[in-house]
Amino acid sequence: MDNLSIVEGADDAAIADWLARVLAEALAATGGPVAITVPGGSTPFPILERMAAMPLDWTRVTVWPGDDRVVPEDHPASNTGRIRALLEPAGAEVVTLTEMEAVPRFAIAWLGMGEDGHVASLFPNTDPRVDEPASIRRLTPHPLPPEAPFDRISLTLPALLASDRLVFVIRGEGKRAVFDAAVRGEHDLPVARLLGAARQPVTCFT
Repeated sequence: MDNLSIVEGADDAAIADWLARVLAEALAATGGPVAITVPGGSTPFPILERMAAMPLDWTRVTVWPGDDRVVPEDHPASNTGRIRALLEPAGAEVVTLTEMEAVPRFAIAWLGMGEDGHVASLFPNTDPRVDEPASIRRLTPHPLPPEAPFDRISLTLPALLASDRLVFVIRGEGKRAVFDAAVRGEHDLPVARLLGAARQPVTCFT
């Protein structure tokens, strides 16, 4: 993949600095709002905490969760609730995913990945397609992760691909092996489908 850059051994501070620089450039390029999508789970929140303290014009940033568990936003498992609590005090607008929402083009589509190759909540059993007509889907992972046994709502592959750049933060040898195999076209898991259709710059922090 000529459009892929892999940054080895990046810590939370380095990733936050990089994301903040890219977001600042996107804000400088337009006088209007800028949309980004961010992942849930344990990895992104220390990075987001650093970004929230940076002197960015958060009042012009609309933040979309890439996916969420179908639970109330005050539930501990809610990605949206955690993102809202962190970034709304900085001035950002945080969107609640619904299937009726019109999805914008993202300046940054920031993703994690599971060891089963899922991105957002597009698990292998949901057969995500790059020609999916919907931008947001409600779906049920199978098997349901025991730590989060809930239905999901997720941006689809076309919604993620409608972005100026894709960014992954991947930790652990197992996930890295799945990602590398996707880059080489050795499987057809959701991450491979996304990468295979990506034409924008893709950056992977490990």
